[in-house]
Amino acid sequence: MAMCSPRVGFVGTYPPTACGIATFTASLRDAILSDRSVAAGAVIRVLTAGPDGADPPEVAASWDTSSPCALGQAVEAASDFDCIVLQHEFGIYGANDGEQVAHFVETCPAPVVTVLHTVVPTPTPRQHDIIQRLLEASAVTVVQTHAALDRLRALHAIDDAVLAVIPHGAELNLESGPTISASRRARVLTWGLVGPGKGIEFGIGAIALLSRCSARPHYVVVGRTHPNVLAKEGENYREGLQTLAQDLGVADRVHFDASYRDFSALRKLVRSADVILLPYLSRDQATSGVLVEALASGKPVIATAFPHAVEALAGGAGIVVPHEDPAAIAEALREVLLSRRRYHEMQRAAVEQAALVAWPTVGLAYRALVASAVGVGAAA
Repeated sequence: MAMCSPRVGFVGTYPPTACGIATFTASLRDAILSDRSVAAGAVIRVLTAGPDGADPPEVAASWDTSSPCALGQAVEAASDFDCIVLQHEFGIYGANDGEQVAHFVETCPAPVVTVLHTVVPTPTPRQHDIIQRLLEASAVTVVQTHAALDRLRALHAIDDAVLAVIPHGAELNLESGPTISASRRARVLTWGLVGPGKGIEFGIGAIALLSRCSARPHYVVVGRTHPNVLAKEGENYREGLQTLAQDLGVADRVHFDASYRDFSALRKLVRSADVILLPYLSRDQATSGVLVEALASGKPVIATAFPHAVEALAGGAGIVVPHEDPAAIAEALREVLLSRRRYHEMQRAAVEQAALVAWPTVGLAYRALVASAVGVGAAA
């Protein structure tokens, strides 16, 4: 029989580590524990480069992926739980593409719900082997979009019965924001770590094409340079964008902000925007946390045709445009900003999408998977 109140362990990077997976692990833990059907939820905190701050009280054990004995200790710590919810992303489980995570799931004494944050479209043989092993050893594997599910099915032999699609969660951010009006310039926002893959140059090109249009929005780019980009190239990309804005005559309407914002300040920033622009270069991105946050804020979105955007915006919350096409972005901005009716239709569609990605909804779906996994484990 399945237990009424299972003890759930969470495996992944975790605050104070500053990364998207760490934030997701903490938010998912809170969402799952918001209901009394789960008894407790401690964390096995994954460390990618040794200790990086004091463990919060909910951390039961640390898994330093650079330490040869830490894998066995993590498996031993997992024996205290009835189910493990594990976050997977290449790059957080150490050397050899993080192969040790497959050993963990294969030897874990509790059933594992594995969350794949990325499904690589062209994996190396070792990456393919690791994901296949995770699929076979996990009680259930979660992906965050149907695009990711389709990619997973195409790459791996796996029974659909042990696969699930649960969207990346977000905290609703639907407090009153700006209203499009002729009395002020609209604000178009791109945020996140800055690097060449963001395609910001095409957003700047679109702003320039709107110079003679009554909709002459300001474009705000918020975020620090990605640390990997900073280490290899310094601020060359950001400085090149600033030069481009000057050359196109829109330096007064393109604003760069590299200051750090905490969660509350970031939410306020998103509320202040009229339109979210995601001009990403990637043709393969099956999940975008920024896109989810935009929808959770009820904001119309203009995005290039990466898989998650095509899927999430099909209901009318945004416009999908071709990659590397400033004219298409400009036309989409013109359509959204010059028609209040169109703008409010997209807002309403975004709010409908927001309900689907809200953490309470996501937490409920994960609790159902945990209950099922514990039942499978007990039956075995």
